[in-house]
Amino acid sequence: MIRIISFKICPFVQRVTALLEAKGLPYEISYISLSDKPQWFLDISPTGQVPLLVTAGGTALFESDAITEYLDEISAPLQPGLSPEQRALNRAWSYQASKHYLVQCSAMQSADRATWAERSAKLAKAFEKAEAQLDSGPFFAGRALGNVDIAWLPLLHRAAIVAEHSGHDMLAAYPKVKAWQQALLASAVPQKSVPADFEQKFADFYLADRTWLGRGANLNEAPAEQKAAASSGCCG
Repeated sequence: MIRIISFKICPFVQRVTALLEAKGLPYEISYISLSDKPQWFLDISPTGQVPLLVTAGGTALFESDAITEYLDEISAPLQPGLSPEQRALNRAWSYQASKHYLVQCSAMQSADRATWAERSAKLAKAFEKAEAQLDSGPFFAGRALGNVDIAWLPLLHRAAIVAEHSGHDMLAAYPKVKAWQQALLASAVPQKSVPADFEQKFADFYLADRTWLGRGANLNEAPAEQKAAASSGCCG
């Protein structure tokens, strides 16, 4: 059986587990601490990062892009019958999401409103591009859940948790992206792709008192002197 090595709040891992859940592929998952990586993990991971997928044959695969391509090669596609051009476009739109995972992680750690505005500017541009591309939905390419949806799922899932806990909606200016987010949440794939304590772990790290979001994203708050602590809360 496929085995995933994971850090509980890593968006790159969630992209992989979301694809496994969407495809209905069985897998096991093991969690490690990124601040205290076990030696057995370092022995099989060329980069020391998660996600790591260990195949049934014992081969350790790394990098989420490569892992999702592998999963597509060993199972039926979510969207069968796509042309080579459409598959290439899907990979490009998926990259537009994954290259912003760490951007979102950094922004969510902002200690004050000014830092949030600076760090989230690139993320806002990504949502703006998606808004211009989306049509009638409910998913990226229409009624069928596809790989682009899976790639954007970690960003949209985290935005929903942030809005619920802090009152700050990253998607307020993007109604099509907001509707897309709600469709993905209704599919239950986001919830199935994370551990039961994910929301609490996420809130403990990104929505703590040290962050602007954790203090309720108070628009009247003066910029804090405190800087958001650098940590291993995200992954690569």
